[in-house]
Amino acid sequence: MATRRVAAVFGGSGFVGRYVVKRLAQQGYIVRVAVRDPEAALFLKPMGAVGQIVPLFASVTNEGTVRRATEGADVVVNAVGILSESGSATFQAIHTEGAARIARIAAAGGVGRFVQISAIGADSSSPSAYGASKGAAEQSVLSAFPSAAILRPSLVFGLEDKFFNRFAEIARLSPVMPVICGETRMQPVYVCDIADGVMAALASQAASGKTYELGGPRVWMFGEILAYILKQTKRNRRLVDVPIGLARFQAAIMQHMPGKPLTPDQLLMLQRDNVTADGALGLADLGITPTPVELIVPAYLSRFQPGGGKRTVAPLPMEG
Repeated sequence: MATRRVAAVFGGSGFVGRYVVKRLAQQGYIVRVAVRDPEAALFLKPMGAVGQIVPLFASVTNEGTVRRATEGADVVVNAVGILSESGSATFQAIHTEGAARIARIAAAGGVGRFVQISAIGADSSSPSAYGASKGAAEQSVLSAFPSAAILRPSLVFGLEDKFFNRFAEIARLSPVMPVICGETRMQPVYVCDIADGVMAALASQAASGKTYELGGPRVWMFGEILAYILKQTKRNRRLVDVPIGLARFQAAIMQHMPGKPLTPDQLLMLQRDNVTADGALGLADLGITPTPVELIVPAYLSRFQPGGGKRTVAPLPMEG
């Protein structure tokens, strides 16, 4: 009887991680979902057969739990990421040191394939603490696990995203739509395309040690995206440019609010384009045709329309 393959997905209950878990289960893996709250990851279990998907407590800051999650695994995916710091959960501890710990322990344990989900803008010299920590994480991962594949998505969209949905909620509640850094360019990429990219990188020896920048088929300016959200939600709101000085003041206040709507570090990232670099490897090199925003987003933003809209072509939460 053939031995079943084992995968460990750190951050497997997150926005991107859950789609990776589903695809691994579809390919027959026993999937360990390594998360801080296994109870909150139980919704993943129906994606596989009985006992196939196993939520497991693991903190990327704890050596023992990382070792337990990766022991005997054939492949490991690190999808852990935070957008703001809170207490001991710093960018350095979670992104840089956490990724280094997972890669080192995975390599020592004989794991065959490793994928690190990073972000466009990852650069150890970035003025943003988020970008710098992601860049340092990539260096640490490749140092410990030279055959790892690095995937850098641009802005990620999909049913559960916290970008299109958040601004659609603002459009529903606010009489105006604030625009900060409206000319910043972004290349929104579909969450299912990222998950497919992970699977392609795990399956291909050609992806070993390579870095891929994942963007959608169209480059948008931030202001264009907000105007598109207003159109799809059928909200007649005026787009109001927020001067960068005022935005800095607001970010300094908001970083102390519940949910941290905007932090100074996020504002630094918002001032820099978030698009794939010329000549960078991308989705096409992984055999994937990128999905346009216009094909997916209207269905899940329709609920923000006056009266709740009518969802006629709604994507399933775990589509793909």
